[in-house]
Amino acid sequence: MDTHQPHDHTHVRPWRMIQRRPSRKIMVGKVAVGGDAPISVQSMTNTLTSDAQATLRQIAAMEEAGADIVRVSCPDVDSTAALKTIVDNAHVPIVADIHFHYKRAIEAAKAGAACLRINPGNIGSPDRVKEVIQAAKDYGCSMRIGVNAGSLEKDLMEKYGEPCPEAMVESALFHANILRDHDFHEFKISVKASDVFLTVAAYNALADAIDCPLHIGVTEAGPLRTGTIKSAIGLGNLLWAGIGDTLRVSLAADPVEEIKVGFDLLKSLGLRHRGVNIIACPSCARQGFNVIDTVAKLEERLAHIAKPMSLSIIGCVVNGPGEALYTDVGFTGGGAGSGMVYLAGKPDHKLSNADMIEHIVELVEAHAEKL
Repeated sequence: MDTHQPHDHTHVRPWRMIQRRPSRKIMVGKVAVGGDAPISVQSMTNTLTSDAQATLRQIAAMEEAGADIVRVSCPDVDSTAALKTIVDNAHVPIVADIHFHYKRAIEAAKAGAACLRINPGNIGSPDRVKEVIQAAKDYGCSMRIGVNAGSLEKDLMEKYGEPCPEAMVESALFHANILRDHDFHEFKISVKASDVFLTVAAYNALADAIDCPLHIGVTEAGPLRTGTIKSAIGLGNLLWAGIGDTLRVSLAADPVEEIKVGFDLLKSLGLRHRGVNIIACPSCARQGFNVIDTVAKLEERLAHIAKPMSLSIIGCVVNGPGEALYTDVGFTGGGAGSGMVYLAGKPDHKLSNADMIEHIVELVEAHAEKL
């Protein structure tokens, strides 16, 4: 369970207000993307799609982490043949990633893919493009036009000399016009680059040029830590400006980590809330208990909770009571091996450091049950 920030609360603290860019709403299976729909979080499997059971196990792990949409690559006939089994057994919409082979797109649509990730201009002749669009219409697929700085069309590279925002937007609009010329409007667009500056500039330009939903991401961002930082800078910049209707954090890491980081980004900006938001101090010599170790254990023990709530874990009384004032459950370090538990912002009872982890887990679980 998760929620998105209600619009009628934003006026209380206007400096927190994010005005989302107006866009058309499309459906990716049962998930609405764009308009007033919550910003969805997605990832992509890295198993062989032809191994349906291995792919489904990975999708299940992503679903448990909160994934709204999952993409799978369909490079060959064996992959699209396995797609029906995957679609029938997954609990989230499945996007089929298609490059060049128009028959794979048609097979994926027939197999029940909710969306085709495709660039119409790469499919080939106008007749082939028409066939793919007709298959999407017949089987209720939406599409994502996926522009990437690393694979721009040759003529655009010759025209602009290097990947740049203008080239990426021109590519996106060229592909969008192909779909619109065939009276197909159920599409979203991405213009991704591994360079944060290029990514943000391209999306800002595209946001002004078209009204379709935007899938945002910094592509090939890198390993877990540095890729998370790059994604936070790029996606945070866009989301704060109201740009983005669905997102993927592209990490060289377990896809489950992409989902976690995606939700953490949205939680940081108050755009969506899922699970326990732990507010914790970095710790110092004033701490009344080992804050870092405690927070690491609590994060692991509370990972199963999907309902949105807040927990503050602060090492001493300097900031502890003030932070606890705004959290559902709080613990502030004291002296002589114990601290104070706060419930709904008010001091409630003392708790020994030795018992704190088990007791706080119980309190958080009990509060989650009431939500």
